[in-house]
Amino acid sequence: MKELLVIRHAKSGWANAFQGDFERPLNDRGHRNAPAMAERILKRGIGIQCFASSTANRALTTAVYFAEAYGKNKKDILLFPELYHAPKETFYNVIERLPDHYNTVAIFSHNPGITDFVNSLTNTRIDNMPTCGIFSIKADTNEWNLFERAEKEFWFFDYPKLDL
Repeated sequence: MKELLVIRHAKSGWANAFQGDFERPLNDRGHRNAPAMAERILKRGIGIQCFASSTANRALTTAVYFAEAYGKNKKDILLFPELYHAPKETFYNVIERLPDHYNTVAIFSHNPGITDFVNSLTNTRIDNMPTCGIFSIKADTNEWNLFERAEKEFWFFDYPKLDL
């Protein structure tokens, strides 16, 4: 059984109008939400073993907050430049390349592709993946390269404004 947590980057800042999209940082809310959401996942007892992220600043910063909550750091994050504004097919391609010794993986990316991707996984649908939202599934496989064809079940959906 493989467990996948699909996480959209936390809220980004728009203070610098001349800054490129790829370099855009998190804003104050994003810097609060990312560690708070990482703590929620820890409190659920979910043992994330691998963190995979887009290399865009806002996604990678969000991934770093999650990794640090699990006692890891930036160098422990698997980097996939192709996850920057990736279509759903790219998510499947990245997941197929994950090492099989990781059973629980968190993957960090962007809209609109992330919403399309999570809506392709199970019958559970969402209108829009919110910033720092987490859509999680379990896949009936022991190999990531079989993930796309594996039977999948919705596990949970969480985001910062959701009252638990």
